[in-house]
Order: sequence, then C-alpha cells, then structure tokens
Amino acid sequence: MDAEMAGRAVRRIKDYLMRSPGQETIRVVGEHGAEDPLVLPREAVSLLAFILAQAAGGRGVTVVPSHAELTTQQAADMLNVSRPYLIKLLEEGEIPFRLVGKHRRVTYEDLQEYKRRDDAKRRTAADELAALGQGLGI
Repeated sequence: MDAEMAGRAVRRIKDYLMRSPGQETIRVVGEHGAEDPLVLPREAVSLLAFILAQAAGGRGVTVVPSHAELTTQQAADMLNVSRPYLIKLLEEGEIPFRLVGKHRRVTYEDLQEYKRRDDAKRRTAADELAALGQGLGI
C-alpha cells in the first residue's frame, strides 16, 4: 500500500469523523457520486482509519476475530515468547486452553486477557521499583 496515499486517506476520514461526531453511519460515495452510496457503521470507518494510519507509518496490521483459536506457535508469536515458555504458561493455568486431539488451542480473547494481567503486573513492579529508588535517593 502506498504510504502517502494511506496518509491522505486517513486525514480525510478523521476530518470527516470530527465534523460529524453524532453520526452513527457513514455514507461513502465514489468520486463522481453517480452510484448508490455504501453505508458503513462508524466503528468500521474508525477501524479503517486506524489501519490506514498504520500503513502510512509503514507498519503492518493483523485483524483477528476475538473468538479465534490460535495454535501454540501463533499464541507464542503474539506474546513474543518461545513456544515452550507459552506451553509452560498453559500447563500452569495462566492461560486457558483446550485440546483438539493432542494439540492445544488458545482463544485470542484469553491470550489478550493474560497480556492485560501481565502488563498490569509489570507496571506495578516498575512503580514499586521506582518508589523504592526514590526512597533510597537514587
């Protein structure tokens, strides 16, 4: 995707959304306006703006349904950990999973919930270290 074109598109979408804050559906018409407009939910247009903004910045985007089931390798990749480490988390009950035959499957939702909990634990630990450092005059 052309980053410059994506940047122009996201600016136009954001301008339109800001001018129409209460509008729940967005009518999209072609350049010449001859065809019937495409009517989209506001949330879908906001999501498109986010995707275009990522493309304009040279970043890729992956869209995953919240109920999607992931393989252990896919889940490990999303957490940026090794597959054996992820399996350890599953076996310790940190992340729910189900067996399909002898293969473990993790829902995207459960993976995101683990990530939220883990991020909160990390923030708390960092805050405690910062407070300890301040108490010691570091």
